[in-house]
Amino acid sequence: MAKFILGTKGRMTQVFDDKGVVYPATIITAGPMTVTQVKTDEKDGYKAVQVGFGTKKEKNIAKPQKEQFKDLGMFRSLREFSSDGSIERGAVIDVSAFSQGDVVTVSAISKGKGFQGAVKRHGFHGGPRSHGQKNKERSPGSIGGGGRAGGRVAKGMRMAGRMGGDRVTVKNLRVLQIDAATNTLLISGAVPGKPGTLVEIRG
Repeated sequence: MAKFILGTKGRMTQVFDDKGVVYPATIITAGPMTVTQVKTDEKDGYKAVQVGFGTKKEKNIAKPQKEQFKDLGMFRSLREFSSDGSIERGAVIDVSAFSQGDVVTVSAISKGKGFQGAVKRHGFHGGPRSHGQKNKERSPGSIGGGGRAGGRVAKGMRMAGRMGGDRVTVKNLRVLQIDAATNTLLISGAVPGKPGTLVEIRG
């Protein structure tokens, strides 16, 4: 059965294993979450489960969701995960679904960095401070011309613009520690987003 859970990103720390090797780790407060809907091939055309995570005041929930969740509670976040159909509506999923050493994939919205230049956004090297160039080291250089694209800027040209705020997925992270009492997972390495960001963890 596929493993999955929602959580919120916390701070980073470091963990020592039995041999004294240190690993950077991210603390994630994960679950518990409740299965709010089961989707089937017959009714929806695919198999999946919708899960609710966190709490929200009832006055801030739309009427259709109030009716859907009336016997389960009010949830802040909803997500869908693929499922084999073995999970029923109302089931509660927590960190006990994972085991120490599991390899997981983590997805979240990355930090927004605002409007950035081509050097920071795309890794351009910039120009040399020579040949009369005084204050244009981080300029993107030529962006088009008659020979390259018929006198226009080609689609997909890497230029300055808004950076961050994208959905980022990091694969092959490892579960280092699990604390069921505090619903906490320690996952190796860095996870996208700032502290408090909603993260999806799939095994």
